[in-house]
Formats: sequence, structure tokens, C-alpha cells
Amino acid sequence: MAGSDEAFLAALEGGSLNPAEFGHRGHLRAGFLYLRRHDFPGACVAMKRAIQSFAATLGKATLYHETLTIAYLALMAERLIEEPPELGFDHFLERYPELLSREYFERYYPKGALEGLEAKATFVLPRPRS
Repeated sequence: MAGSDEAFLAALEGGSLNPAEFGHRGHLRAGFLYLRRHDFPGACVAMKRAIQSFAATLGKATLYHETLTIAYLALMAERLIEEPPELGFDHFLERYPELLSREYFERYYPKGALEGLEAKATFVLPRPRS
């Protein structure tokens, strides 16, 4: 992954990040960094802007997924509350490896609930499993 955290975010925001560095782990890294720099609403806005801008530079402007983005940020923010400010991203993931799996959301969202246009366009609240 891109060297320093600052370089990583600069490359993401500037559209020069190698797309291979912005898979799921890259999304988590960006979210972690934005949560360290902003309060939760500010991190949500920064993350949304970065993802949408980056996707547009790749010619894939419709890739942004509001529910996944906000839900992951919320889960990360919840975990960061009790962590020391010097905790780095790699150590954060070592402590919370469940964040690396999209299947983790099946405890909050029934299978298929995140596939629709509604979940991509706006945040959909978790629904209890029946």
C-alpha cells in the first residue's frame, strides 16, 4: 500500500492512487484515517467525497455504496472510541479482523439487503434477522 498515511490519502483524493490499493482493505484504511482526522459526520462526508471522486477518475462513478460506507465507518468509529490515538491502522485491523469480511454484515443485514439501489443511494438501517 502507498507509504505514509498522508501520501495514501493525497493519492486517493487526487485520483492517482493505484486502483489495486483501494480494495476493501484500502477502503478501511481511508475510513480509519478520516475517522482519526474528523468527527464521525465529517469522516462520512470526507469518505464519500473521496470514494466518489476516485471512482469518477476511473470512469466508474456509480460504484459508491452509501450503506456499506456509513456502516463500516460506524463500526470502526465504535471501536476507535476506546483505542489510543497512536494506534496505527495495521494494529487496528489485528484487533478487529472481523472488519475485513463483508460477511460480517450478515449479522446486521439479511443476505441481499445491500444489493439494491436504495442501499447504494442512501443509508439503510440494519434490519433484525428474522
